[in-house]
Amino acid sequence: MIQFPPTYREIAAKLADEIRAGEWKPGDRLPSASDLASEHGVSPATAMRALRLLQEQGLAIGRQGRGFLVQGS
Repeated sequence: MIQFPPTYREIAAKLADEIRAGEWKPGDRLPSASDLASEHGVSPATAMRALRLLQEQGLAIGRQGRGFLVQGS
């Protein structure tokens, strides 16, 4: 069976579940797009899309030079 890399939506959903479960606290820095890309076997652009989706959902804040941080409640 062929394994396909996850989509950006799947990566974002995994991170969102972890945030909601309290594995990531408000203010925590999320993995970089490069780190997520390596971890999931996707391109950095795909990983960045996942992080931006979390931002659109209000779960993360993108900060220039600091990456993406978990949004406080």
